[in-house]
Amino acid sequence: MAKQHKMSPASAAVRMTTAEATVSALIAHGIQTIYALPGVHNDALFDALFKAADHIRVVHTRHEQGAAYLALGAALATGEPQAYSVVPGPGLLNSAAALLTAYGMNAPVLALVGQIPQSAIGRGLGHLHEIRDQAGIIARLVDFSARIRAPAQAAGLVARALHAMRTGRPGPAVVECAIDVWGRSALVPAIAPVLPAPLEPIDEDAIRDAAKRLAAAKRPLIVAGGGAQGAAAEVTQLSQLLQAPVLAYRRGRGVLDSRDPLSVTLPLGRELWGEADVVLGVGTRLFYGYTQWGIDPDLAVIRIDADANEPERFAPPAVALIGDAKPILRRLIDALATEHRSSRRAEMEERQAKMRRRLEKLAPQLAFLEAIRTELPEDGIFVDEVTQLGFAARLLLPVYKPRTFLSPGYQDNLGWGYATALGAQHARRDVPVLSITGDGGFLFTSNELATAVHHRIPLSVVVFNDGAFGNVRRTQEEQFGNRVIASDLTNPDFVRYAHSFGAEAERARNPQELRAALKRAFKRRDGPTLIEVPVSQMPSPWEFIHMPRVRG
Repeated sequence: MAKQHKMSPASAAVRMTTAEATVSALIAHGIQTIYALPGVHNDALFDALFKAADHIRVVHTRHEQGAAYLALGAALATGEPQAYSVVPGPGLLNSAAALLTAYGMNAPVLALVGQIPQSAIGRGLGHLHEIRDQAGIIARLVDFSARIRAPAQAAGLVARALHAMRTGRPGPAVVECAIDVWGRSALVPAIAPVLPAPLEPIDEDAIRDAAKRLAAAKRPLIVAGGGAQGAAAEVTQLSQLLQAPVLAYRRGRGVLDSRDPLSVTLPLGRELWGEADVVLGVGTRLFYGYTQWGIDPDLAVIRIDADANEPERFAPPAVALIGDAKPILRRLIDALATEHRSSRRAEMEERQAKMRRRLEKLAPQLAFLEAIRTELPEDGIFVDEVTQLGFAARLLLPVYKPRTFLSPGYQDNLGWGYATALGAQHARRDVPVLSITGDGGFLFTSNELATAVHHRIPLSVVVFNDGAFGNVRRTQEEQFGNRVIASDLTNPDFVRYAHSFGAEAERARNPQELRAALKRAFKRRDGPTLIEVPVSQMPSPWEFIHMPRVRG
């Protein structure tokens, strides 16, 4: 590798460019891949990446949104920080939807964004890709952002960004650098060793209060969100200890294995919310409970959250525990170790069966999801999309392990799925990843089939094709007197489209054919596969998602 001594994190102070110092810092912090679309503003950065190719890989995409979504998918699938790089102005804006989604999902994504010449920033001179107040735009998308102004600052700012991404509420960060600063060289201090994040103190008084309330609860309910993904073992143990059902919807799916009768999704969770005397929210906004189902004085809410500002956002909880969910739950388990509850297995199995009979209204979606679940391994990753199968999967697909059900959080942005799944598959080549999407959402990032083929990423995608923005069309039909506008689509032949990129592709016309196609797809580990499934309009899932108040 050229200039090996300059790229080594362990070396003494040496003369390095800003770009070389930045790349050295990324490597020192365990970043092994950068998803990127190159451009003139970042040429020196890519030269530094070339020199460090033995330690960090560049996966280049066909659109800036693709680079950012790939980083997002990799972060969600691994739980570890991931990085992407784009040019300023249009490059940043093209990636902004993914950055916004990373913020909403608390995903540790680091963006390295170029800038115009440093002396021209803020002057409105009309430089290539200049955008008014780029730093101000960035600051509204992330909690931490900074600009590198000299080589000696680079490693420290990368370290600060990654520290911010891991502490408190996790989330994305952005580091900018001007076109004329990336290549500037100076004597740069040695890259400091990476220290583990300090353990935050746990409020023992709050632990005792929470444990006392949970011990006295007759109908406790645990609600698991994305912040519980790293504490699956503790949530499972506490659920068994208290015989407390665990409600998970989207971001919390897989925290408790769906085969456990205490694992519930939204519609049964709403019933249990109405009966509960204590709710323990773990890494969740409790959005549905507060905004749709209601609260009253008979319900005590205990909240575990990494963000000290979160617990009181809707209403003050009975107890707030601030910090990482895993050690806090471990302390609660220790405090409740003498609890002995009668098993609720029979009750919950009966209630689950009753709810499944209600959900049989979604039989077409259920049949396809059963085919998917049969072929996708237990540790395989399912990436949903804003489409009829995606909405149903959030309710119906069994999920067995953490970080195996990826869903776009409250942004719920159409078209996120394929590129995000591509990043998940690149980061987790050891397991199959499946993207499900509609024909509308797929074409947002279907150009990244080229990326999948070029980098031999074995992602499988199922495109459910109904020739429309189906959810929009349903709303127009049912709520606006069938005044259908701007929702019907003209599509390519998706099989031929995929073949044109060099991907494998086939068409499946029913769940049985889909299952056989998935079996073939998951065996291919040297490139992508597309499966098109023509479908008609499916039953609406919304009565099981937007449900009326049950208390208060």
